[in-house]
Amino acid sequence: MPSALTTTWSGVFEAMPLDSSTRVLAIRHGETAWNRDKRIQGQLDVPLNETGRAQAQRLGEVLAGESVDVVYSSDLGRARETAAAAAAALGQPVQLDPGLRERSFGVFQGQTWQEIAERWPDHSERWRRRDPDFGAEGGETLQEFYARSVSAVGRVLQRHAGQTVLIVTHGGVLDCLYRAATRLPLQAPRTWTLGNAAINRLLFSDAGFTLVGWNDDAHLGGLGLDELA
Repeated sequence: MPSALTTTWSGVFEAMPLDSSTRVLAIRHGETAWNRDKRIQGQLDVPLNETGRAQAQRLGEVLAGESVDVVYSSDLGRARETAAAAAAALGQPVQLDPGLRERSFGVFQGQTWQEIAERWPDHSERWRRRDPDFGAEGGETLQEFYARSVSAVGRVLQRHAGQTVLIVTHGGVLDCLYRAATRLPLQAPRTWTLGNAAINRLLFSDAGFTLVGWNDDAHLGGLGLDELA
């Protein structure tokens, strides 16, 4: 599947009228220094770097033309700051929800991929194989994280049925939403992009999530993007 899909609402799903579905703009926070360093952030509160702040500003500019009813964000700083830029352009307040936080990686947090592989080789292998039952010491298993994050997004959307909801969250949460929308298992290798401050569009109804558009980053105009949550 390409990294960027159709990014308009109209004419996408004839069988799913837009007035009966909740429209979702799901955004990953802007870039941080730890993204650059490929260092696991998890639930540590790492701020945006200069590029991330520029991405948030560009995001706000492009979203100013959208009709958004409500803005939600993870309560971690990198998401809050990104959401603030978007919400200011939309004239909306930001509502914080801890359920939208990134996965807790326990003792992996603060470590680089290489450091994890060297210190915990067996655990690193289980993590990279996407073992649903694995969680680093003090952290969430992949299955626990999926259940927590998708349920949190679902609760938000149920409160705003039929509206357009902007959610600013993290790469891991977006990965879970993509899998929920495409019915892919947790163990399936990731072949899609989770770009910082890119725009992802979904519909939510009684049937669950449906993918509309993914990783629209045209507004970022060449600003550096990274993959690590």
